[in-house]
Amino acid sequence: MLQKIDLEKKLEEIEKVLEQKYLEDSHLGVLAGLSGISLFFFYYAKYKQDNRPAEIGSSILEESLSRISEGYTFSTYCSGIAGLGWVFEHLSENDLIDVDNDQLLPDLEDYLYIKMTQDINACHYDFLHGAIGYGLYFLKRFKNTQSPDLKKKYQSYIQELINGLKKISEEDEHGIKWSSEINKTEIKPKTVYNLSLSHGISSITNFLARAYEFPEFRQQSLPLLKGSVSYILAQEKVIGQSLYPSVVPKDSEDEQTQARLSWCYGDLGVGMSLYKASQVLKDSNLKEHAIRILLHTTNRKELKSCGIVDASPCHGAFGLAQIYGTVFNQTQIKEFKSACDYWMAAGLNLAIYEDGYAGYKQHKHNQPRTNEVSLLEGIAGIGLCIISYLSDFEPNWEESLMIK
Repeated sequence: MLQKIDLEKKLEEIEKVLEQKYLEDSHLGVLAGLSGISLFFFYYAKYKQDNRPAEIGSSILEESLSRISEGYTFSTYCSGIAGLGWVFEHLSENDLIDVDNDQLLPDLEDYLYIKMTQDINACHYDFLHGAIGYGLYFLKRFKNTQSPDLKKKYQSYIQELINGLKKISEEDEHGIKWSSEINKTEIKPKTVYNLSLSHGISSITNFLARAYEFPEFRQQSLPLLKGSVSYILAQEKVIGQSLYPSVVPKDSEDEQTQARLSWCYGDLGVGMSLYKASQVLKDSNLKEHAIRILLHTTNRKELKSCGIVDASPCHGAFGLAQIYGTVFNQTQIKEFKSACDYWMAAGLNLAIYEDGYAGYKQHKHNQPRTNEVSLLEGIAGIGLCIISYLSDFEPNWEESLMIK
C-alpha cells in the first residue's frame, strides 16, 4: 500500500477545501453537484469514525432541498434533481442517513418522469444528461421503496424506458445499437455509434443489466441486453493501445482513432459494462472476455499516451485507480491491484498546483485549468477514491458511476 500518511494528509486537505468551497457548486446532482460532494463527507465520517464530517454532509443536503423549494428545476442525474434523489436513496440504503424517502421524494418524481419520456422520445438516451440517468434513479427507487403503489409506478416507468430504448434502437448483422450526435456545437454534427460508458451504448448495456437483475424486467430487457452485448463485442478492433474506438462512425469511411484510458471513454467502460452483463446473465465466456479487455488496459501506463491530463475520476488517474480497485475486489486478479496502486500514486503526484484545491486542477479541452469541487471532475471524487483505497470497509459510492 502507498504511504497511508500521505493519503490521509491529502484527505484532510480535501475536507478543509470542500468545507469552505462547496457552495461554489450551483447544481445539485450526484456527479456534478452538491449531493455528490455530500457523499465525500458521509464516507469520510465513516472512515474517520467521526460524526463531524457527516454533519457537514447533512447541511449540504439541507441546502440542496432549500434550493429546490426556492425554484431550482434542473433535472438530470449528473447535475440535477434526479442525481440528488439517487444520493438520498444511496445514503439511506447504506445506513448513512435516516430518512423516509417515500415521503421525501415522490413530489419530485412526476417532473422527472416527464423529463425522462421527453428525452427518450427525442432519442436522447445519454446516461449523464438524458434518459438513462433518470432510469437509474427510478431503478434505485423501485428497489428500495416500501410502498406497493410506488413500486408499481416505478415499474411502469422503467418498462416504458426499456420500450423506448427498443423503439429508437437499430439492428444490424452484429446486434443492436443506438446512434447519437457528437460535435453538436458545429454546423453539421456527426452521427455516430458511441461506445462509451458516460454517453454511449455501454451505458445502455450497463443499465439493462441492472434492470435484468429484477424479475419484473427480465423478459423485456433480455433481447436488448444480449443484442447490445453482441454489437459491442463485434466492434473490437485494435487501434494503437486500445481494443475499442470511442465511437464507431456512421459513415464507414471516417477514420477510427485510439481511445483514451478513462472511465468516460474507452476500453474500461466497455469492459466494466460487459463484466456487469456477464454477472447477471451468468455467462462465463462473456466474463472471461470482459476480464481480458480489462487486463489489456493494465499494460497502458504512460500518462500522455493514455490521455491522462488530470487526477479526476472522470478522465484522470484516480478514476483509473478506483476502477482497478473495484475489479480487484471482485476478481482477486493481482494485475488489477498493481494497476490500482500505480494510478493511485500517479494521482498523488498530480497535485502540483499551488493555487489548486488540495493541489489539483481540472483540465478541459482547449481551456485554462480550473479548480473543481465535484465528484466527477473534482476533489470530492478524488477524496472518495482515496477513501475507497484506504478503508477496511467497502464503499459503494462508485455505483453512481455504474462501475459496481
